[in-house]
Amino acid sequence: MDKLLKGIMKYRSTVKDTMVQQFVKVKDNPTPKAVFFTCIDSRMLPTRFTQTNVGDMFIIRNAGNLVPHSQRFRDEQDTNEPAALELGCVMNDIRHIIVCGHSDCKAINLLYKLRDPEFASKENRRLSPLRSWLCTHAQSSIDTFNELEKHNYDKPLLFQGETPLRKFAAYIDPEKKFSIEDRLSQINTLQQLQNIASYGFLKKRLERNQLHIHALWFDIYTGEIYYFSRGAKRFVIIDESNFEKLTEEVVLYYS
Repeated sequence: MDKLLKGIMKYRSTVKDTMVQQFVKVKDNPTPKAVFFTCIDSRMLPTRFTQTNVGDMFIIRNAGNLVPHSQRFRDEQDTNEPAALELGCVMNDIRHIIVCGHSDCKAINLLYKLRDPEFASKENRRLSPLRSWLCTHAQSSIDTFNELEKHNYDKPLLFQGETPLRKFAAYIDPEKKFSIEDRLSQINTLQQLQNIASYGFLKKRLERNQLHIHALWFDIYTGEIYYFSRGAKRFVIIDESNFEKLTEEVVLYYS
């Protein structure tokens, strides 16, 4: 709390006035551009590494950057993530949904261990809300990872995009430079796109190409950010050499 209070005092003396001006500017005409799902990990600072500002994004955070599939609920409107999707994409007409995973994700590291049936037993899940959350809503990521592992990480995986007919292939870490858990993290990030598309209240907008879903992945220890390119069928680093090509792809796929 001491650090937090000192931080607030620094904010008051440095950026408060500028931020208040920005709040006033967007008060009557907010134009957020994206709904951004990411992890609660304290190292994930999305407004910093995307250089976004007041009014730019709705940000939803949870352990493992999960968006539960609609079939996991008797009523798809009874939990936070779909409520955020409705608030952002229906009530505020936001047209881009982004899911951002990251390296060394503690939730995903635990998810990898939960492949052990004993570790993932009902008794252990009963004692651990985190294990229960992951076992309930990230099993599809584990199933997809197991498919990749069977083929020595070389086989492309197939994911659903905005509609059941709009599928895309994905090679996960073809250079094999990331850890096994990080490969699972990338799979988990892509799996959430399919989960997002499962919600009925988004169906028409997705079918009419009025709503688009994207995947980012942040490598914490290098500071590099990757965009999943459907053209390249893999996560591609966003840098000076790829920027124009990725921009062209976004226009091609999502205009």
